[in-house]
Amino acid sequence: MSLRDHLRAVDPGRKDTRNLSFEEARDAFGAMLSGSESEVTIATFLVSLRYKGVTVEELRGFASAARARATMPCQGMPGLVCVSPPHDGSSTKPPLDTVASLIAAAAGARVLLISDRCVPPSRGLTAASVLEHLGAGMTWDPAEAESWVAKCRFAACSVTGMLPALMGLRKIREEVYIRTPLSTVEKLIAPSSAAVVVGAQGGPVLGMAVEVMQGLGHPHAIAVQGVEGSPIPYVSKRTRGVELDKSHLVTVNVEPDDFGLACSSEAELPLFSLPPEGQGPGDSPPLVKAAGDISALVLAGEPGPARNAALLGAALILKSAGRCMTLAEGVDAATTALDSGEAMGVLRKLRELAS
Repeated sequence: MSLRDHLRAVDPGRKDTRNLSFEEARDAFGAMLSGSESEVTIATFLVSLRYKGVTVEELRGFASAARARATMPCQGMPGLVCVSPPHDGSSTKPPLDTVASLIAAAAGARVLLISDRCVPPSRGLTAASVLEHLGAGMTWDPAEAESWVAKCRFAACSVTGMLPALMGLRKIREEVYIRTPLSTVEKLIAPSSAAVVVGAQGGPVLGMAVEVMQGLGHPHAIAVQGVEGSPIPYVSKRTRGVELDKSHLVTVNVEPDDFGLACSSEAELPLFSLPPEGQGPGDSPPLVKAAGDISALVLAGEPGPARNAALLGAALILKSAGRCMTLAEGVDAATTALDSGEAMGVLRKLRELAS
């Protein structure tokens, strides 16, 4: 079936609109990735889904199609956690998923951070921005990412390196300015054998994200509605989450005060003039430097909200990896890994591998 056939089923203007089955959704997303569908048809399909409302089975079908075409690093690697932040990045807050992942790796987890660079329409700051400033790098080669994880327990890999066909959807992502299911599907591209820590936007998508992970065969997953939709918890208020532990879904509430990590406000990026039209924070050298500097200061032991948020994020990763039973144990392990200099040691190894 063509994408146009599936569009008829989800068109919210029709009286007989309906949800797609898993098989139909997999077929539809495969058509989107094939390069044979027009940008107009794909954009119309995505917007129609947005207004109809996407289901767990549809997201599972989309992700299954994407994974079938992707080169997946670290499949079957024991103890692996995939960290999936929003690929369009951060705009007003520093992305701390990189430093949280480095801390978790130093505490014994194997961490694959899946991200990208300057993804439209936001073109925000991502792991690529931070690692570039820290003198390391994100790789576009899945085999290289797997090698780095094996050698230093951490790698950041570009999702378009894993699935080049996504590049064909970037222009559509830029033109269709509203958030569509594509933003969610990108975060679901991960090896099914791994545990996953994923950031989720506000609203009813939290439980859905974990249900999709369960349907895709992941043994463990945590989805949190963190800062700017990232997997990094807030330090000024409670962060809501849902955890998948084998077949059980459990509510997670991260209260920073419970761990002595509460702050009056979140870590902030400095204010700069608005970027030119067609660009975003990830294109701004001063903002890239600022984001990298904040992560570097955390690794150097600087106290404050950025450090506290990174420790909470690392604790979630460690819990998902099975390295600790509780978040409190995860915070303790993360604090030790950071204060001992082990997290900085992981970064040094990564620099050597990336050079």
